Amino acid sequence: MGERKGQNKYYPPDFDWRKHSSLNQYQGTHALRERARKLHMGILIIRFEMPYNIWCNGCGNHIGMGVRYNAEKTKIGNYYTTPLWQFRMKCHLCDNHFEIKTDPKARDYIIVSGARREEQRWDASQNGQIVVESEMKKLATDAMFKLEHDNKDQTKTAKTAPDINALEEHQLVWKDDYAINYVLRKELRATKKHAKLQKEKDDILLKKASLSIPLVPASREDDRLSQLYKLAPVKTAEESEIERRTKIENQQILKGTSTCNTEITWEPSTFTNNKKNLSSRFGIIRNCDNKAKQLPLSPENTNNNSNDTISAKERTHVSLVSGDYNEADDDSS
Repeated sequence: MGERKGQNKYYPPDFDWRKHSSLNQYQGTHALRERARKLHMGILIIRFEMPYNIWCNGCGNHIGMGVRYNAEKTKIGNYYTTPLWQFRMKCHLCDNHFEIKTDPKARDYIIVSGARREEQRWDASQNGQIVVESEMKKLATDAMFKLEHDNKDQTKTAKTAPDINALEEHQLVWKDDYAINYVLRKELRATKKHAKLQKEKDDILLKKASLSIPLVPASREDDRLSQLYKLAPVKTAEESEIERRTKIENQQILKGTSTCNTEITWEPSTFTNNKKNLSSRFGIIRNCDNKAKQLPLSPENTNNNSNDTISAKERTHVSLVSGDYNEADDDSS
């Protein structure tokens, strides 16, 4: 945009159109600004784009096609009435300069110095194509060459005929673009609608279950497996109630006691042994037992032990075990 700086609507008071034909002449600058700094030497600075891949002779690096440089454009001659231009530019990877000129005869560019071209040219004669300058002249002047060329064309046409027919059939199928596009769009709309409904159902399920995991689409295998499972309780309500009541009945009334047989025969011969067993089960230590351990056994003590009677406390413990406890007995004691 530098060349547009002089093109404005402001004209200074001392501007005279008779002396100054333009504002650039009045300001003493060129319209191209910095690009015309070597114009007195016949050199114009332009933006040059590399026409093909080259190798720099200075640093040996590869420069691809399409890389742009600020090049010095110079006219070096004419090809008939077409001017020959030469471009000089500096490599952006080193201090080497290379020069390229135009070749109107071959419609190409030629490297003059500083670089070498990467050969990737297309040879029409090696790829079965007609070379414009030589082949067309022979077809127009040599009848035998034209006959041979026609025979080759006919053979080539016969080989490619099945492929061409197949392409024509496919084109007939694809000819109705509107119908094909209508069907594709209809399927796409149905797919989007189904995906939207499925997403709403998944969001409701995830919100209900308080989950934040992606859900996998259901399949027939999942449906079949879900039908095989039967969600039913192991026990009925009546059975659960009976089991609960049975556990309550079997529970121990007194904490810290062990289960014992409540049906005890209280015959005179087994009364003392039963009394000691009950005492040991309930963790009761009697004073009479301690005294019995201290006193030596005698025939009189043995006869007295066999005729002992149950005291009030002992009757209380026994009645607690058997379940026949009476408060009147406790008060009388």
